[in-house]
Amino acid sequence: MTILAVETSCDETSAAVVREGKILSNAVSSQIALHAEYGGVVPELAAREHLKNLPPVARAALDEAQTSAGEIDAIAATQGPGLPTALLVGFKAAQAIAFALRKPFIGINHHEAHLYSPWIGDFAAFQPNVSLIVSGGHTILVWVQSELKHKVLGATIDDAAGECFDKTGKLMGLPYPAGPEIDKLAEQGNPAAFGFPRPLLADASDDFSFSGLKTSVRYFLRDNPELLDNPQKVRDLCASIQAAIVEVLVAKTIRAAKRAGVRCVTASGGVTCNRELRKKLEHACKKNGFILRLAEKDLCTDNAGMIGILAERKFLAGTSQVPMDQEIISGLTLA
Repeated sequence: MTILAVETSCDETSAAVVREGKILSNAVSSQIALHAEYGGVVPELAAREHLKNLPPVARAALDEAQTSAGEIDAIAATQGPGLPTALLVGFKAAQAIAFALRKPFIGINHHEAHLYSPWIGDFAAFQPNVSLIVSGGHTILVWVQSELKHKVLGATIDDAAGECFDKTGKLMGLPYPAGPEIDKLAEQGNPAAFGFPRPLLADASDDFSFSGLKTSVRYFLRDNPELLDNPQKVRDLCASIQAAIVEVLVAKTIRAAKRAGVRCVTASGGVTCNRELRKKLEHACKKNGFILRLAEKDLCTDNAGMIGILAERKFLAGTSQVPMDQEIISGLTLA
């Protein structure tokens, strides 16, 4: 079957064409430049850009896939979670296309699409796993018992890891989004230069908390403002912040995998593009005998390709969609 998928949960307008488990096209229009001057995504501006960008992005996806509207068998779109106004643009547009073409419509949970993105192109190798979904808005640990059957083990109780990267970077005066900039600067920094807290690292739960780390960096910079005038100290600061975040993410993921008794660990979401996180996860999995599967970098950030792939698998499995006004992963409400 052939699916046209749409993703507008935040600040990327994306459309993709998926057929028989393959992503034929995955067009993405980013709004980073628009929101950079505000230091973060402005929901109303994001929604307006989606309205403007979605028609040409959808046409580009169809053209790249060499597919006409008449060849589409179903339409899919992200239904949540995300920025409500941004979500509505893509969700309602996709519903309208489905109505006009008289084709089935499939609503997809954004978290769940990330959850299965490490298996795209190789679902035949699927096995039970513990998965880390880590992005600007979410940090979640999920136990995947079988395909489309999973249980949320824990999630962030305040700031997400990606949010901590971006907000601490903003405190340092780094450009938005600060996460990739911290990744780049940290490469030449000393991760042991400054000691920042590892929130909930010793806690037995699978939950995360990064607001305390952000606050710690804020007070540190208040008391040591001169460090920002020293390029090497800034690199050390970036490396130290990154080390704190990554240590918590890796340790809790490995701990959860051991408790669940699985042999495989996966990771997805925008923060999974971070090179230190990928390296530390690989090292920890190798040390503990786990197979590691990381989503491809172009599938880590928000994109319609992963939405279409999951929609196809759900459609073929006969799985019903979930209500748009609920943030759900297969019946498990996320706080």
